[in-house]
Amino acid sequence: MQTCSRCQTQAPDNADVCPNCQANLKEFSTHAAALKRFRENPRVSAVRVSVADDACPACQAAQGTYPKEEAPLLPTEGCSGAHGCRCFYEPVLSEIYP
Repeated sequence: MQTCSRCQTQAPDNADVCPNCQANLKEFSTHAAALKRFRENPRVSAVRVSVADDACPACQAAQGTYPKEEAPLLPTEGCSGAHGCRCFYEPVLSEIYP
């Protein structure tokens, strides 16, 4: 399941638009919004994709640390998890304090 960052409505992983507000989920899902913030933040040097221990093979293959601009989009294409893609982004920081 993916969540719309505008209205917090959940939609299936394969949905392109929010069923409630019609927002483009490629741009306005919570995952897409987080990745955009990480890419714009100068303190973030890379993006880590973390997965659940029981993740499907497609999600396990996506696990890892990527340069900001090369992080794969979530939900993971080809995810076969019973509850949908449960991957998430984590920032890798170049500095912690100002």
